[in-house]
Amino acid sequence: MSLLLSPVNLAKLSLNNRVVMPPMCMYEVHEKDGEITPFHVAHYGARAIGKVGLIIIEATAVTPDGRLTDQDLGLWNDTQAQKLQELVDSLHFLGSKVGIQLNHGGRKAKDAIYPLAPSAITFSAAYQTPHEMTLDEIRQVQQAFIEATKRAVTAGVDMIELHGAHGYLINQFLSPQTNQRTDEYGGSLENRYRFVKEIIAEIRQFYQGSLWIRLSLTDYAPDDEQNSLEEWQVIGRWLEADGIDCLDISTGGVLDRTPNIPVYPGYQVPYAVALKQAVTVPVVAVGLLDNPGLCESLLQTGQVDLVAIGRGLIRNANWLADAATDLHDQEFEVFNGSYARGKK
Repeated sequence: MSLLLSPVNLAKLSLNNRVVMPPMCMYEVHEKDGEITPFHVAHYGARAIGKVGLIIIEATAVTPDGRLTDQDLGLWNDTQAQKLQELVDSLHFLGSKVGIQLNHGGRKAKDAIYPLAPSAITFSAAYQTPHEMTLDEIRQVQQAFIEATKRAVTAGVDMIELHGAHGYLINQFLSPQTNQRTDEYGGSLENRYRFVKEIIAEIRQFYQGSLWIRLSLTDYAPDDEQNSLEEWQVIGRWLEADGIDCLDISTGGVLDRTPNIPVYPGYQVPYAVALKQAVTVPVVAVGLLDNPGLCESLLQTGQVDLVAIGRGLIRNANWLADAATDLHDQEFEVFNGSYARGKK
């Protein structure tokens, strides 16, 4: 059997395979109340029927003003948590493990009434200038992450991912591009790490389950204006020591610019590999990884531990069944006999 489609135990999870559906915003909360809708039930349910090992529900805001748009999911009240529990129960019934990505958009919260950020630096002309967070506001947002985590745990999720990538609030604290504070949350790498460190420490007071973080390992800025790869490796070791069970590696999003680099299947993998060299916890690669042969090769060569299939799973909810055919994996079983009739 292929590694890609084989069961695996890692990051405190027992998974049916190494395929992860990464969090991808759907912008389908048209009532603007942050609640799960029938669309989400169908969208994620189809991927569970497709046998995805781990489904991570899209970026879910910890405060109303933390939403990227007002059509995003939220987890700042108990009604939202109840709807989440119903979705989680359904996905568990269909056989997938379920996670959720918790987020605050910071200066990239486009519909925020009162946008917050480490420093009052605008993302682009299309966004408001954020308010530099006071120490009280830092504490309030950290507490919002804690409360959202408690709701997610009550809803029965199998893992929780903190969104520390793509230029959102945690990433804004980590990056020197967006964090120009002069207090204990700015300046040195250690100070810029403090915001997320304190969130993790509080979560670990009550939650010992699988805790992940997504990181952007480059801002696509000049080397002297961003964290170096070596500094990201330091951050990775800090995260592991502080209780993170898995590192989910992406790139970009901090700056309003299109990176002038070749974009090809696996173009972000070298960053995941670099971080894996610095830590002992599992590492996830993402980024145009919809070729089963490439995914299998990354796993067989030990470059990464899990692969996140985004666009491929949007195009094809039964991506794993097609992957089994491409990999000549005779042991992979589709959801039931009716779905077997659709195999290649």
